[in-house]
Amino acid sequence: MSDKSRLDEPTGTHTVGHEWDGIEELNTPLPRWWLWTFYACIAWAAVYVVLYPAWPMVNSATQGVLGWSSRGDLEKEMAGHTARRAPIVGAIASIPIAALPSKPELLEAAIQGGSAAFKVHCVQCHGAGGAGVVGLYPSLTDDDWLWGGDLANIETTLIHGIRNPDHDQTRLNVMPAFGRDGILDSAAINDLVSHVRVISRQEKPSAASARGAALFENNCVACHGTNGEGIRELGAPKLTDAVWLYGGSRDAIAKTIHNPRNGVMPRWNDKLDAVTIRMLAAYVHSLGGGEDAPAPVAPAAAEAAAVPDKVPANG
Repeated sequence: MSDKSRLDEPTGTHTVGHEWDGIEELNTPLPRWWLWTFYACIAWAAVYVVLYPAWPMVNSATQGVLGWSSRGDLEKEMAGHTARRAPIVGAIASIPIAALPSKPELLEAAIQGGSAAFKVHCVQCHGAGGAGVVGLYPSLTDDDWLWGGDLANIETTLIHGIRNPDHDQTRLNVMPAFGRDGILDSAAINDLVSHVRVISRQEKPSAASARGAALFENNCVACHGTNGEGIRELGAPKLTDAVWLYGGSRDAIAKTIHNPRNGVMPRWNDKLDAVTIRMLAAYVHSLGGGEDAPAPVAPAAAEAAAVPDKVPANG
């Protein structure tokens, strides 16, 4: 190894002075343009430190003489966005939700807003498209509704939730645990399953289903209706179609009768503002199964309907 610098004749450049097994390194100077760029970067960094936030502190960074910060910039953009949305938000808040379809542009804005809120708050249970999860969470894309599928009913469900024990206005029904609580034995539950599968057109009538029909009349019609068509005012599901939240097989129906799931949905009135809930209702209503608002009931008919023939029991 040598440490003697010399002029390299082919390149006209001096070597750095050391050599290893005949290999030497040229002492080629940096290009001028690179050096000036490097100096410019240093100068810009010094100016940046003075003008903008640069040095991290305990809870923030140095402010800089311009007073700019990315957080402040975001807050300014958010404030501008809120100001631009204010007329639409105000209009959605002021109009009765049942009247939204009469304002197509407002309805579309509500659906768009609801779509964004759905992605944040609802997809975890109901899926990205609202198709639900069989055995866990209901689909929002069909026309099978436990509590009603018009805009007002969907909004009410969102506001008050389902089976929230800390909220007295929550949607509430509790199906008895016929098997767990010893109301029906396994043979009776088996007969009842046969009847339910007959009225849902999954089995042909049999002696078991005939026995189950009598059990159904004594234990279930108060909530599910005489023919199993369901009662929305009670949140009791229809049993005559092919839509089953927890499955329509013999085993799945038997498990439901033995020990009902009584699922829970959180109420959103303590987490979201009223307009966001209204937008969510509009979006859910638009997924495919949304229903028109029910026709107004004449006062005399409403009064007559308000007097029940008998007090229903949960089923």
